[in-house]
Amino acid sequence: MLINCLIVGAGGFIGSVVRYLIGLLPCTPSNGFPLKTLLINLLGALLIGFITALAARSRTMDPGILLLIKVGICGGFTTFSTFAYETTELLQRGSLPAATAYICTSVVLSILAVFLGQYIAQYTA
Repeated sequence: MLINCLIVGAGGFIGSVVRYLIGLLPCTPSNGFPLKTLLINLLGALLIGFITALAARSRTMDPGILLLIKVGICGGFTTFSTFAYETTELLQRGSLPAATAYICTSVVLSILAVFLGQYIAQYTA
């Protein structure tokens, strides 16, 4: 149990630091659309789809590695709480079209990214 907590913590550290670094990228649209958070959520969904499909296919993946990536790295990297907060901010500013676009693209593209990750995993060694 303690080892698993350390594995998750190490992965969370990695994911959080990478998320922070992406947040420093100078690519904020003038309308305030949270593009970096969307990118982070899509990349996290792609990674979790890919790794779970690989694990299901190989059945020999070390459970510690799976825990490190799925719970640790992806959990520390993805930003659903930030997504909810930024959506609320858009709504509070009266930007219903931007909020609606953000919600729809985040949910639909993240689901598609999971499928894409699984598809890519099917055709890798």
